[in-house]
Amino acid sequence: MLNNEQKQIVTLLVNESLDKAEKHWKDGGHLLSSLDFRLNEALDTKAEIEPSKIPGHPFVQDDETIIDEFIALVADIRNSSEHLMCATSEKHSKVSGIQRVYYETSALLPALAQAVKFENGNVTEYLGDGVLALFKVDVNDKKKAIYSAHQAAQNCLADVRAIVNSELKSRYRLPELDLGIGLAMSKTIVTLVGLEGEKHPKAIGECIYRATKLSGGTNRIYIDTHVEAAWPTSKGGILKFISKSLGGVKGYLISNK
Repeated sequence: MLNNEQKQIVTLLVNESLDKAEKHWKDGGHLLSSLDFRLNEALDTKAEIEPSKIPGHPFVQDDETIIDEFIALVADIRNSSEHLMCATSEKHSKVSGIQRVYYETSALLPALAQAVKFENGNVTEYLGDGVLALFKVDVNDKKKAIYSAHQAAQNCLADVRAIVNSELKSRYRLPELDLGIGLAMSKTIVTLVGLEGEKHPKAIGECIYRATKLSGGTNRIYIDTHVEAAWPTSKGGILKFISKSLGGVKGYLISNK
């Protein structure tokens, strides 16, 4: 769980993000139509070496081969396309359609990133309605990354979701957001992708694919087989791993015995 100071930081961040979103909407965002809705990442435009948010790799060089191990965390909003395409009655909320999605993502995405950063991970990509975060795995201490990633996932699902939903309800009378979170571990290639002068640091590995599939639950955290196999065991442990496949990927739901 987040401590009180961390909750205050996230609450302040959510409010500041929503204030900015409301300003941008007022200044011209309202002219968008739902058919034109896109959230694109801004790419840096350097040629051979790029600054990076990938943990352990502050710079990525074009001609260097990097193999590293990460736990990928993917968290996203469940049924966000319905929020975009289905109008909400004015009797129930103040905003709907593209304005609703814009406010929801403006509040949620930086809050998720902050919760990840509290646990020494980093968001490397924003996925429109969610985030991809990475936690670097030390081959000699895998449990540290596992505990950090799982704690971040729990904080996102419990505290961040509660804070964001509270603000969205008080400001716009919006119904609660549901989240899905997946965790997966594998080796990755860290490289630059894209056109010359527009290359973007990227980690490419099975963990990202599997975490994306395992984020398909509703207010649940699913881990892949590699995280489950490496999970530290202790006598009299209180956790139970329930096998379940999502999107064709085998995973496990963690619950208390």
